Amino acid sequence: MSDRENSRPPPKIKTKNKANLKNYSQDEIIRGCRKQDPRFQKALVVQYSGRLMAVSRRYSRDQESAKDILQEALIKIIKAVPNYKEQGSFEAWAKRIVINTALKFFDKSSFRNELYTIDDQPEKSVSPDAYSNMAADELMAVINKLPENYRTIFNLHAIEGFSHREISEAMGIEESTSRSQLTRARGMLKKYLSKNEKIRLRI
Repeated sequence: MSDRENSRPPPKIKTKNKANLKNYSQDEIIRGCRKQDPRFQKALVVQYSGRLMAVSRRYSRDQESAKDILQEALIKIIKAVPNYKEQGSFEAWAKRIVINTALKFFDKSSFRNELYTIDDQPEKSVSPDAYSNMAADELMAVINKLPENYRTIFNLHAIEGFSHREISEAMGIEESTSRSQLTRARGMLKKYLSKNEKIRLRI
């Protein structure tokens, strides 16, 4: 198969066929994609695009960039399904591919040029569930006010549950950089949130 064929976008689905594609179970989709059956590849796109787009959007500057990331990630997911080990959630596995794809679009120079001025102190663990008391759109609006590098680290650690070691490996940065960026992101978020008494968030 040529590189051109490997880079084809996910299959387009006619609206009238979407209802039928939503009826396939996750196990059916996985088995069908392993056989490279276009029906099940389309079903994967229909059933998971919305949730995966939400992940892509967290790591994108705008909607168009998010769409580009999602399209590339869906191609990777469809091709990688035969390698899925069925250990843990399929959706979580697919989201990890979206995140890794998004990070390849990211300019890491701002991390490498950072001066390490914040003490590298142990910090309290923050569960992703700590933010569940906010509506999704409220949370997104506040986080999107952060500079891109701060927003990326905050999303990876606080929303996705990555450790600083995992962030370091994924981003190609030092763990101390991850910690300092997260500390600064939290500080900025506290300032944003303190201006809106209706939004309560424990950071």
